[in-house]
Amino acid sequence: MRKTSRRTILRGMGGVALSLPWMESFAAAPEAVRPLRMAHYYVPIGVVRRGFFPGEAQSVIPKGNLGNLMKSLSKQDPRFFAKPLEELTPTMQPLEASKSKINLITGMDRVFQQGTDVHAQCGSCYLSSAVPYTIEGTAWPLDRTLDHLVADHVSATTAFPTLEFSCNSHRDNKESIYFDNISWYGTGHVAPSIRDPRKMYRRLFSTKEIAQYRDITDLVLEDAASLRRDLGYADRQKFAEYFESIRTIETQMDRLEAMKAELATVHFDEPKADYLPRGEYIRLMGDLMVVALQTGLTNVATFMIGPERWDTPYRFEGLFDKPRSHHQMSHNQTEMIDDLLKVDHFHMQQFAYLVERMDAIEDADGTSLLDNTLFTYGSGLGDGSTHQYNDLPIIVAGGGEHVQSGQHINMPEGTPLANLWLTQARLMGVPLQQFADSTGMIEPLLRG
Repeated sequence: MRKTSRRTILRGMGGVALSLPWMESFAAAPEAVRPLRMAHYYVPIGVVRRGFFPGEAQSVIPKGNLGNLMKSLSKQDPRFFAKPLEELTPTMQPLEASKSKINLITGMDRVFQQGTDVHAQCGSCYLSSAVPYTIEGTAWPLDRTLDHLVADHVSATTAFPTLEFSCNSHRDNKESIYFDNISWYGTGHVAPSIRDPRKMYRRLFSTKEIAQYRDITDLVLEDAASLRRDLGYADRQKFAEYFESIRTIETQMDRLEAMKAELATVHFDEPKADYLPRGEYIRLMGDLMVVALQTGLTNVATFMIGPERWDTPYRFEGLFDKPRSHHQMSHNQTEMIDDLLKVDHFHMQQFAYLVERMDAIEDADGTSLLDNTLFTYGSGLGDGSTHQYNDLPIIVAGGGEHVQSGQHINMPEGTPLANLWLTQARLMGVPLQQFADSTGMIEPLLRG
């Protein structure tokens, strides 16, 4: 059998290109070693603590907006422990099937720098966590973010050093870029995210736009047929599954675009995007991220499921009978706690869907895409009502042989979130001694 590079690109008419996933038949190629990948799934406006954190089900519900409150009304456990992750809380329940491949990490804090909006800072500075008041010429403690620092070391051979996904479909742009971006090349230099699934699809798979050639799988079948003859049985099956997943993504995009066209003819008080199925939109963008990681188009991705403090409502299908504003609900937690818990659970369902999708994709050595990815769920606020920056909700999925999974790791009170980012950078092979305000590694996360 000829040695075929994993980075084989199939091209069809019109310059459309498709990168292939990792297969056993490519194992003889010089680039057979899979790098560890990293993806961050960001949830805005924190969570309802009593639904997410173990032991807080009966805690006092925070009342309204208490400003830049640094400590929770629910007492943070000052002890350090790492113990098996047992019964999942209601918000985490969608992860039950993947419990052995995740770590719940509690006790992680950030320091708020006075002078900027609490929501904007919690999102824009989430992946940099610079030491407060050390970045000159700006009111933001915002430096080059973790994803780009890691990409500098692991993306020399990928088509895209990083990919930035956003599920904010609104076009009203009522807030600044600091509310809607977690990825930054450096202070004041945003790495703009892509919000439109079609635009992301074209960025990943197209080198030239030709409207009449929309189905990429039809364009590359002739090239694929010759390659398929060189694949083993298992890889032929994987090849077929991969093409089917691309077709499914195309079908979903076509359906959403048809819905947009219909909505454009009807008058709504809210923006048209409010009426698109929210979960389907998030999962479609997530499927595109998974394909990009699977094929090696990138090793680093950020995925923001919504902007901070955007009062424009969304339609959370299956939850409410009309569009709702997550931010507005968070400031009336006492009366709307049941609805907020539904939103938190909804966001976790989408994360669980992506975790399971990644775990179902097999790499050549029998491990899964999830095993070869550090996939982190997190938010820049511990609670959206009180605007607290301590005890952030963090879950790390995947990591395979590099990570000790199935744990609840509670760090001592005051542990910087940057400790986790330093740990992840080191796992990704970046020789950093310190990241932002880090004080050490998250040792229980490391295997052996």
